[in-house]
Amino acid sequence: MKKILILSALVLGLNFVSHAQSLLSKVGSAAAASTGFDAASLTSGIIGKLTPALSLTPTQKPTVTTIVKDFLVQKATIMATQKTDPAAYQSKFGKLFSGLKSKLGTALTVAQLAKFTSLKPAAPSASNVLSQLFY
Repeated sequence: MKKILILSALVLGLNFVSHAQSLLSKVGSAAAASTGFDAASLTSGIIGKLTPALSLTPTQKPTVTTIVKDFLVQKATIMATQKTDPAAYQSKFGKLFSGLKSKLGTALTVAQLAKFTSLKPAAPSASNVLSQLFY
């Protein structure tokens, strides 16, 4: 009887976790859609610029792509606060960017990470897709 109870609790727990993950992804997608922010297309554009600039190896490229896409999805969730509460946005974005650099530090060499930092545009620009990483 105890085994059936434990098994039932385990199945319900796994069901709950899977629904929670799908809800989080829907929230991120809804936030991106409401701001006109398309993480998938931005990711491909950013990787298109980073690959030659950082001389990414075939092994590094999928890892960096995942890191950048995750960052952009998280950024989409906080973008609504950019206009309503700029200070809160800056605080949250600073933490996100710090996490991005930390994760990239595990995927890139020290020289590549230094080069990445030097790619920061002087100001946000709609014509430079890398602005989405730095601003």
